[in-house]
Amino acid sequence: MKLSPALKQKKRYVVFEIITEKKFSLNEIKEEVDRAMLLFLGQLGLSKAAPQFVEERFNPEKQRFTLKVNHKYVDELKSALILSKSIKNTPVIIRSITTSGTLKKAGAHIN
Repeated sequence: MKLSPALKQKKRYVVFEIITEKKFSLNEIKEEVDRAMLLFLGQLGLSKAAPQFVEERFNPEKQRFTLKVNHKYVDELKSALILSKSIKNTPVIIRSITTSGTLKKAGAHIN
């Protein structure tokens, strides 16, 4: 049985960039994103936002990654990650590059 489009969750793809001297692995970035989102939104907000990593859209050289999130929680996602100041005790700046409704348009900013 297929869901009608009205019942599907609307999503947005947000591309982020980490500015730092050290290169981080995808797992280290995932841990920090999960921690920052939980700290900022709490468990209920985290479940409503439903953030997901798009693993095939990770550029380790430029330290850019893509997150999929509910369309109502884009601003909260950006706020939570911008407030994160370190990963593994290394100071970082996380900035948002673009927000898109399609993965194709968001993927153009990864490379």
